[in-house]
Amino acid sequence: MTDPLSTRGPALTDAESCDRFIERVFGGDRRKFDAFVETVSAAIAPDVAVIVRGSSVTGHRAKGGQPFDADGPGSSDVDLTFVGGDMVKLYDSFHIPGIHSVPMGEDHPDAAPSLLPLRERLCEIAGRPVNIQATTDLVQYVRDVTMDQPYLVLIERRDGRPIEEDAPAPNAVRAPVPESGPMPSLGPP
Repeated sequence: MTDPLSTRGPALTDAESCDRFIERVFGGDRRKFDAFVETVSAAIAPDVAVIVRGSSVTGHRAKGGQPFDADGPGSSDVDLTFVGGDMVKLYDSFHIPGIHSVPMGEDHPDAAPSLLPLRERLCEIAGRPVNIQATTDLVQYVRDVTMDQPYLVLIERRDGRPIEEDAPAPNAVRAPVPESGPMPSLGPP
């Protein structure tokens, strides 16, 4: 299957979009942004891409149109999504069983218990809530085609790089991926 992030439908990869995200979420502090991306990168496998969507990218809420942080600094959240790999296996709660998780955050704090230390660290770096969701390439592709929802690509897949380049830092929070099991049934056999 073609990598849906390579088609660049609603994906934003330009420096201007990234700069606006850094300004909104980190008050323009590039060091905080770099620490955020490095922390996420250390927690994922090379076959996972990471995107952010929502008001941190668009500058306004989808419902109501209020600007990002309309209720004061740090009041808006960051919606981070892992795309691909085995990240959905870390979740216990789903919008679509086995292929599109609920976002782990204030509404679903127990959705992915093994990711809790990562989420806590990201919230600390960003100084605001960070929701973490996982989806498959198929679901992301369908969203790209049908929803035209802008998102910023934070981390591209790193497939093909030597393994030692993908080794996490010694103190990195790395999510354990459980062994593969049967996928949940989505309907009658």
